[in-house]
Amino acid sequence: MRCIVVREHGGYDRLRLEQRPVPDPGPGQVRVRVQAIGLNHLDTWVRRGVPGHTFPLPLIPGSDACGTVDALGPGASGCVVGDPVVVLPGVSCGACERCQSGLDQLCSRYHILGESGDGTCAEYVCVPAANVAPKPRALAAAEAASIGLVFQTAWNMLVRRAELRAGETVLVHAGLSGVGSAAVQIANLLGAQVIATAGGHEKCARVKALGAHHVIDHHTQDFTAEVRHLTGKAGVQVVFEHVGEATFGGSLKCLQRGGRLVTCGATTGGQVQLSLHAVFFKSLSILGSTMGSKGDLRTILRLFDQGRLRPVLDRTLPLAEVGEAHRLLEARTAMGKLVLVP
Repeated sequence: MRCIVVREHGGYDRLRLEQRPVPDPGPGQVRVRVQAIGLNHLDTWVRRGVPGHTFPLPLIPGSDACGTVDALGPGASGCVVGDPVVVLPGVSCGACERCQSGLDQLCSRYHILGESGDGTCAEYVCVPAANVAPKPRALAAAEAASIGLVFQTAWNMLVRRAELRAGETVLVHAGLSGVGSAAVQIANLLGAQVIATAGGHEKCARVKALGAHHVIDHHTQDFTAEVRHLTGKAGVQVVFEHVGEATFGGSLKCLQRGGRLVTCGATTGGQVQLSLHAVFFKSLSILGSTMGSKGDLRTILRLFDQGRLRPVLDRTLPLAEVGEAHRLLEARTAMGKLVLVP
């Protein structure tokens, strides 16, 4: 099979197209013949390397995929050969208290495909049977491959961690990014008022079409001043933060008393200035969040089946053009998710 392999960290040339034997599914595993592979910022971090973190190189990157079940390992159940499926990106033991409480993302053995072990950027992938779910019927393979990691992350941030409620107002940064476009739709579904940011007129228009009530062009507007204006100086109850250094200070200023900031990432850097005086005087909550449960992701897939959520796909590219896909992702020029097709 063809696959993308990272053998050492660096530029786009470190994404090597290689041939490997088609893997055999082990006990409890299924093999998926991959039809589409969704890209995430995690893939660029795996390629570049992260200071202080060790990736088990050589590594096949990729966390999201859609395809058909191709083979079953001994004892695998829950699907049959030929089933169209979405790969669920988080792998856990399934036996510990956290897994059995529906908090599998907190399992001590939890890992993400393509980060701590080989992922989906290949023509075939073997995963535990618990890590495949039926593909939403109305979605094409490329659309289905674009939703898993980002919608799971956004759902956990807004529903589980921030406990966003109907009638509240949420600020979503980078509303046309993968996780941002998921957050805009989920917040709207929950009945919240959504203020989102985006860069440029076209991106702002697309975020508005996703359901944002107000969109701030961060290229030309100060988002903190705009939030203050839009909320009558009150601020928002929740900030959906994943940008990091470039926005974190302003995000805290946007919160009203008792507000919650939830963050899953730091694409512009993780070293931020934080005044504890503001935190305790305003009774603010700062919440970290990584991934989410497989059970919640199955709920999300049902919402896609019901037409209540929709994928935001920019384009598909051939597997061999993975370097170009990474370039587009890092340049932030894509108008939605990027998907590779083997």
